[in-house]
Amino acid sequence: MTIKYLLSGATATGAGTGIEAPSKDGVRLSQNYQAKVAGTGTVTASVDIEVSNDGATYDVLATITLSGTTSDSDAYASPRAWAFVRGNVTAISGTNAAVTLTLES
Repeated sequence: MTIKYLLSGATATGAGTGIEAPSKDGVRLSQNYQAKVAGTGTVTASVDIEVSNDGATYDVLATITLSGTTSDSDAYASPRAWAFVRGNVTAISGTNAAVTLTLES
């Protein structure tokens, strides 16, 4: 199992840098994503998982919406493996709110 950080402590909206998804012997591995938001008091965030086959044009695979008191997390399992992936924070609020998005394959 490999864990890659697509977003690490993101505190503002915007897309992270795309990465090439892990593969073994030329075959893309299954892709599971976990998003977390943490801060002080009520925190919320929306995170898009964006995917691409060429590393240039990205499409939204899924949106994870997070909301909680000091923290929240949720996950998404992709039904398909993609060549490139990135995270995009589309909304974030709360004192010291920060978002992390990981890819497990």
